Amino acid sequence: MKQRKVPMRKDIVTGEMAPKKQLVRIVRNQEQEVSIDPTGKQSGRGAYISLDVAIAKKAKQERTFDHTFGVKIDDQFYDDLIAYVDHQQARRELFDND
Repeated sequence: MKQRKVPMRKDIVTGEMAPKKQLVRIVRNQEQEVSIDPTGKQSGRGAYISLDVAIAKKAKQERTFDHTFGVKIDDQFYDDLIAYVDHQQARRELFDND
């Protein structure tokens, strides 16, 4: 059986390539609103970040998405991102250890 190609994306904080399933997509839509895209299918300009709390905190510290998308993003978005990444990381630890 032919092995499938694993889609890879670049983490904009660390610059490392990783499988798409290990990243979360952040999207900026036409109204310049930035949001977390858990499905990975929302329309707009997307950027990826690893599902790692330390990297999410680094993104907040460096205001990575402000620079990437060219818009001013409030701290609440970064706090929501850290909480989302923390939740997803905990889920992965619970359910992927079969």
